Amino acid sequence: MTISADSRIAVVTGASSGIGEAAARTLAAQGYHVVVGARRLDRLRALADEIGGTALELDVTDEDSVDAFTTVLPRVDVLVNNAGGAKGLATVLDAVEDDWRWMWETNVIGTLRVTKALLPKLIDSGDGLIVTITSVAAFEAYDNGSGYTTAKHAQAVLHRTLRGELLGKPVRLTEIAPGAVETEFSLIRFEGDQERADKVYEGITPLVAQDIAEIIGFVASRPSHVNLDQIIVKPRDQASAGRFNRTTG
Repeated sequence: MTISADSRIAVVTGASSGIGEAAARTLAAQGYHVVVGARRLDRLRALADEIGGTALELDVTDEDSVDAFTTVLPRVDVLVNNAGGAKGLATVLDAVEDDWRWMWETNVIGTLRVTKALLPKLIDSGDGLIVTITSVAAFEAYDNGSGYTTAKHAQAVLHRTLRGELLGKPVRLTEIAPGAVETEFSLIRFEGDQERADKVYEGITPLVAQDIAEIIGFVASRPSHVNLDQIIVKPRDQASAGRFNRTTG
């Protein structure tokens, strides 16, 4: 990997689609050399070629993969913790432990691994920024969503704890908690069931990935003394995690 010594480097995890992909484009347009990480390397390479960035395979659930990804980075100015996801909509009674393990490994432990590995480089940059994409599920519980909501609550607390631990260090921390964003999120949650995924957004005008990417870009463009701690963003048609205004016909 060859990156100019003068480059500001932004790292985006889960960048092969959705919010991560859109964030990579936005940060590249702001002048960052964007290092994109995800498991789908073919998609990453196409994105990196488009934005003049660098594609590196990354599985945040695999410690060796995270080590290989983070070790080769010469510096890091911005980290966008975007990798995450949900599996299923089961009650506690019907909870599938493997689904819970995947959600906790991806959303919580994955965020921990990447953040821990890159913190020294973010501090050394002299003006680091960590953006963690959580969810309205980090603030609310909803029926059948306990696996995801517990994971997102834990991820958010991990991120919020850093705000105090890094006080006095040259690193800012922003949590962005989106509501309904139409990406591959629901398709993954329902194991490729397109019809079921489509019903999540039926009758509403959801957010799109670019909406969140523009917020990430705004956060990254603030002066170094400005820290936007938390940003909750929902479509107009959404009042809470489970309350929507849906039109028919």
